[in-house]
Amino acid sequence: MKGLSVAAALAAACLSIDSAAPHAQDSALPAPGFHHLHLNSTNPDAAIAWYVKAFPVTSKTTWGGMPALTSPNNVLLLFTKVDQPPATQPQTAFWHFGWHVLKERETMARLRDQGVTLLPLYTGDPDRPTVNINSDTFPGTGGVLGLTRAQLDEAKKANVKPAGGAGFAYVRGPDDALIEVQGDMPAERFNHVHMYHEEPFCAQLWYQQHLNVPIPQGRRGAPPAEARTAANCKVPRGADKTFPALDVDGMYRAPQIPLVFGDVSMGGYTRQADASLVSTRGHLADHVGLSVADLDAWVAKLRAENVRILEPVYKIGDTRAVMIEGPSREALELIEIK
Repeated sequence: MKGLSVAAALAAACLSIDSAAPHAQDSALPAPGFHHLHLNSTNPDAAIAWYVKAFPVTSKTTWGGMPALTSPNNVLLLFTKVDQPPATQPQTAFWHFGWHVLKERETMARLRDQGVTLLPLYTGDPDRPTVNINSDTFPGTGGVLGLTRAQLDEAKKANVKPAGGAGFAYVRGPDDALIEVQGDMPAERFNHVHMYHEEPFCAQLWYQQHLNVPIPQGRRGAPPAEARTAANCKVPRGADKTFPALDVDGMYRAPQIPLVFGDVSMGGYTRQADASLVSTRGHLADHVGLSVADLDAWVAKLRAENVRILEPVYKIGDTRAVMIEGPSREALELIEIK
């Protein structure tokens, strides 16, 4: 965090927590809540003004002395001013973040009228190569949001029609942010940080073990998922890419995992490229902030489990925090919120 010297920051990045603490007691700590997404920006005030205009239920505020945007579900975007445009490549564990909106098509039309860049979703269908909302092309199947090329051919032969209506869409935000818009939802709010992982099932185990995230329940009527352990959490990336996708040649959607903090999803897919993910620090989306009631208890738990500390306990505003590293090099800030 701010205030650390370069030498201290480098030393902190090399620390891991390695002392012992009673795991049985620590494992009873409630899972953290979602507090904020921290963004680097060349002009935080202009960025916040953009978000307030794009998502009118949000408002400008400050938190811990930092400029911030607040969502109706008490989730914050915090901003740090940087001199150079923040990096968006190489790929980190943070893919994009997104909002629920009440009426998606009206929202997308309004954003277009405001001059916001609506990003094309490539369909894999030469008859309609791009759409702005996924529901304008062939629907996914089997709980997957896309179709392989073979499945696309089958859908066309079967005369499957797009569902129309609400779906998901992407826009380009300040500092080259990638933002998803989802609708039609009961309330407009910040909804998710979508992630990529080196090994999604192993990452899910990490969050369950170290941050006490509940094991997700399967969809009603769905067959039970295979139990994952350290012995079988490494699963090969799916062989086929699927559509629609932001990339012209599609995207891998298997394996994927759900992950939820409060009412904010942090689910993720397998990484798309062959290259390993890089640290989120210094990138556009620098880290995620998670709220805990007893920071000392969490630090003791994490010490016992050898979780890597990027920055030891420090002051932030009128409270304290610690920065740790997740399984795919994502920076996670645990903030004490009484």
